[in-house]
Amino acid sequence: MYAEAGGVHHLAHFHAQYQDFGAIFSIEPVQLIAGTMPGRQQRLVEAWAELHPEELLADWRLLASGHLPEPIDPLR
Repeated sequence: MYAEAGGVHHLAHFHAQYQDFGAIFSIEPVQLIAGTMPGRQQRLVEAWAELHPEELLADWRLLASGHLPEPIDPLR
């Protein structure tokens, strides 16, 4: 998760990248809202996000208030 130039975003979301693919997922509910990603990788991202909704929302709030996000454990 990272801060984006261009103003406030109203929908809590995060970006995921895999090779040349990039996608944006909403946090609640977890779903693809823009971009593309191969099916298997999309399912892994969604599974990871389902395990970490509180951390994702906390990081979203930190970014919205001008702070850096905290690391979130990877899917293992």
